[in-house]
This record gives sequence, C-alpha cells and structure tokens, in this order.
Amino acid sequence: MFLVFGVLVFAMLAFFREWLPPDMVAMFSLGIVLLPGLFGEEAAVLGKEHLLGAFSNAAPLTIACMFVLSAGLEKSGCIRALGTGFRRVAGVKELRVLVILMVTGAVLSAFVNNTPVVVVFLPIVISLARSSELKASRLLIPLSFACILGGTCTLTGTSTNLIIDGKAQELGLEPFSMFELTKLGIIYAAIGFVYMLTVGRKLLPARDSQSIDLTRTEEREFLTQVIVQPGSSLVGSTLPETLFKEIKEARVLEVRRRGNPLETPLDELVIEERDRILISVHGEEFQELKDTDGLLLTSYQNLKLETLERRPALLMEGIIGPQSRMIGKSLRELKFRQRFGVLILGIHRQSGEFRKNFEDVRIHAGDSLLIEGPRQAIARVQGEKDFVSLSEPPEQPIRRRKVLLAAGITFGFIIAATTSSQPIVILALLAALAMLATRCLDPADAYNAVSWNIIFLIIGMLGVGKAMEVTGGAQLMADGVMAVFGDSSPVVVLAAVYLLSSILTELISNNAVAVLLTPIVISIAVALGVDARPFIVAMMFGCSASFATPIGYQTNTYVYGAGGYKFSDFLRVGVPLNLILWLVATWLIPKFWPFIVPG
Repeated sequence: MFLVFGVLVFAMLAFFREWLPPDMVAMFSLGIVLLPGLFGEEAAVLGKEHLLGAFSNAAPLTIACMFVLSAGLEKSGCIRALGTGFRRVAGVKELRVLVILMVTGAVLSAFVNNTPVVVVFLPIVISLARSSELKASRLLIPLSFACILGGTCTLTGTSTNLIIDGKAQELGLEPFSMFELTKLGIIYAAIGFVYMLTVGRKLLPARDSQSIDLTRTEEREFLTQVIVQPGSSLVGSTLPETLFKEIKEARVLEVRRRGNPLETPLDELVIEERDRILISVHGEEFQELKDTDGLLLTSYQNLKLETLERRPALLMEGIIGPQSRMIGKSLRELKFRQRFGVLILGIHRQSGEFRKNFEDVRIHAGDSLLIEGPRQAIARVQGEKDFVSLSEPPEQPIRRRKVLLAAGITFGFIIAATTSSQPIVILALLAALAMLATRCLDPADAYNAVSWNIIFLIIGMLGVGKAMEVTGGAQLMADGVMAVFGDSSPVVVLAAVYLLSSILTELISNNAVAVLLTPIVISIAVALGVDARPFIVAMMFGCSASFATPIGYQTNTYVYGAGGYKFSDFLRVGVPLNLILWLVATWLIPKFWPFIVPG
C-alpha cells in the first residue's frame, strides 16, 4: 500500500512539475506498480485481475467515440456553419457579442467536445475584434468559461463525467442518465453567465488582439534570431549606433559569436560578421527587421538568395495546444520547413523571457509561433490539430448534405441516450460508426480526431487507482478524512469533497483527479452511512468547473495565449466564480440528490 502511495506522490509531482507528458506519467506509474521485482507476486495477481479491467473500462472507449462524433460535426462543416452564423448576428456591441458567443459555446459544448468549439471560434472572435473596436481579451475568457459550463449540463458534455460515472459503476453505483446532471448544469450555466456579464465583465482586461497583424500596433513581443551578414552596416559598430536606431523598441537578449554567448555589455559590444543576435521585437516590427540591410533571420540561413526573393510574405500565428505532440521539442527538432514548407520566424511565451539559442528553445503549451510560407503550406499547417491557427482559414463551402447528416446523427445519439436502456458506450460507438458510414468523416480523420494521450492518461490512472483500492490505500485515505470530518454533517463533507476536487483540478489533470478520488469518495460515503451519489455529483462538478488558472482546463490554455492574458487575469476573474459555484453546489446537490440511501 505504501509503495503505491509512493508511486502516487511521484505521479502528482510529475503532473505538477511537467517532468513528462501526462499520459507518459500515467503509463509509467502503472508500469512501476506492476513491476514483479518491486511488488513480488502481488504485482502478477494485480496485473492479471485488474490491469485488463482498466483497459476494458467503458469510459476511455466512450470518450474516444465522442472525439469522433465531435470531429464529424467539425469536418462536415456543421460547427463552422454555426460560427459563420455567429458572425452575421453578433454585431459589434460587446454585450450582444458576449451573450450570443457564450450561449452558442455552451449549447454546443453540452453535446460535443468543447475543445473544437473553442478552436473554431478563436480565429472568428479575433477577426471580429480586429474589424471593430472590440478587444479579444474581453471575449475569449467568457468563451472558454461558457464552454466549460456547457459541458457540465450532460453526462457526455465532458470526459470527466464519463470517467467518474464509469468508475462509480465499477464500484457498484447505478449509472447516470444522459440528462441527470442537467438540472444543476443549467443553474451553473445561468449563474456563470450572469456573473460573466456583470462582475466578471468588469474584471476582464482590455487589451488588443494578440494575433499578429502587421497593420496595427502590437504590444506583444516575439523572440527571433538574426545573423549579421558580411558587408553589413552593423559590422564594426555597436548596437546603439545601428540596430537600436533602426528598430527603436528592439530588445537584444544575447549575442553569440562562434557558438558562444558574449559577456561584453551590449551597449559596448562591437558587432562582427556572422554574429548571431537573439532579439525580441514587437509584432509590427517584424517587417522592419526582415528589411534591415545586412541582417538575415536564422530561419532563412539555408535558403538561397533567389528563393528568398521569391518567397511570399504571408505570415500566420498559431497557438500550441495543451495536448500537442510539439510540446517539449526544440524549434530545431520540429523541422517545420521539411514537414510543412514553412519557416518559424518567432516565438512568444506569456510567462516571460528566453535565455538560450533561438533554435534550442523548447515548446510549451500555450506558446505562440509566428510562421511564414506559401499560401498552400500555411493551409496545411492550419489543418494540424496540434497547432491552432489564430488566422481565420479561407472560407470553405459548407457541404449542406453532410451538415444535415452529421447534425442528424448527433441528434439521434442524444435522443437514444435519453430514451434507450442501452449503455452510453454502445450508443456512442454506433454514432461514431454512423459518422464513418455516411462519409461525414474519413477513417484517417477519425483516428486523428482521438486524443490518444488523454485515452492513455485515463487508462494508466485507472490502473493506479485500482492498485490503490486493492492495497487498501483508498480506504486508508477515506479513514483519514473521516478522522477529520467524522463528527460533521454530510453537507460539510460534501463541501470538502467539491473543494478538494476543484483545487486539484486547477493544478493537475482533471481526468487523473477524477480517477483517483472516486473510490475514496465512495468509501467516505459508506463510512458516513449515506448515499454516495451526491458526493459523486460534487466531484463531477468540482473537476469540471475549473476557472482559476490557465492550466486547469485545456480551453483555458488555448485562450491564455490567444488573448494575451496574464496568469493573474484567470485568478482575478475565475476565483470568485469558483467560490460562488462551490457554495451553490453545497446548497443544491443535497436537494437534488438526497443523502438517504435508496431502497
């Protein structure tokens, strides 16, 4: 049991410190638990009896099918058609835009994965902000929060609900119906909307769109690197005499000569040929930097002069998603030019400074990349799910027949999930197969639509959670909670469960929190002699309603970079909403789901 606790502590630290991708942390943790040399014969028994149970749990398959269903709506043009309709009716008044944007995002997110909803609306909102007096930073946090709130309204609205429901069924609880959570979810959404349109709206920052637009003034800085060419006017001069005169807002971070950083003060350093200058410039100054005589962007260094002269100056910016395969790789390792035919010109990170060679900078979730390339190559990059474009893609014709098919399949799934006695996993699988059979989605698109890292994160943590159960760890933690709250009413314990779920979700993966806490919470309910269902509901809402940090929920991560937010913006806007919803849940959950054990 204590060895399992050691593995659990390692997993929590690795999640928080980002030592490895979350799915790798989960699978390595499961592998350690199953090491025969460490756990002896118990590991073999654990593997045979419980590992296969983690792989056969219905939640991962249901979530994978929901990814496919969401992709069918996206690829058929259904979600984009709604986005186009939003632009037509939204107008340019901030309050009107916010209401329509939040309602649309919440309704869509109740039935499909909320990530593609945010991904589709990001460039639309930024384009609207550019063409009007609206500020993107006043719109993107409300969009993310609305999509999170919408996901709490149904069982399939968020993967967390499906995981907790599957784990609870495994432990003997009755399954949740499709709309059992809707009564509280709608109240949550209504309270969230009122808060964001009143108090939250006043707390939102007013900053210009952070998407690169060379025709407007930019506040944000991008890191890039230039090489001093032979014959450059900079050679033999200091930076204040040359570069700082050309580009007044430029910030030189480092100069490298023959591969080594120079220690000479920058205002005294005399520039030589082939020096590499690590520089931070504002978005609109990129064109000036590119046009500066005698300087060559590092990205251009292997291109011939005639190639440079023919290259179109088409720039695009995009956000690295929280599940991207690019995370942890250096700009050199990404090989964007070989893969897509585009060049990475600059990188921006909200959290601050870079102090290393440009090509050795490693990508983090939420980073913005400024890329350049031909129109066709840019279109290929825009199609990557790892890289969320902040430039609106070219308008594509809506395949109306496929739109109606995709919408019909989704509507049929919702009706069946409401009225049928079949398990959700079977209905989700049939709906996903229907998307493929009707060609709303190609098989390759279906495989690519599934975030396999999330699936393996869930499977790994299901195995670790099962190890915690069978070794008595879950019961020991439940006994510890009872030692503290044993004399308190179930309402107080429920409030503590919700608060713990919410706090942990802000720090590590909500799916991991859901898997690990479910058996503990059920054990607490048994010790109290009350029905476990209210506590399970508290976990569902606590793990889903994550607003206080940009890392707690992946839609927050997307808008964090795109809106130019600071970490403190989420704390300022999100913490009050978290506290309000905590109080609402503590009051209403016992009324909707009484503590009395049924039967």
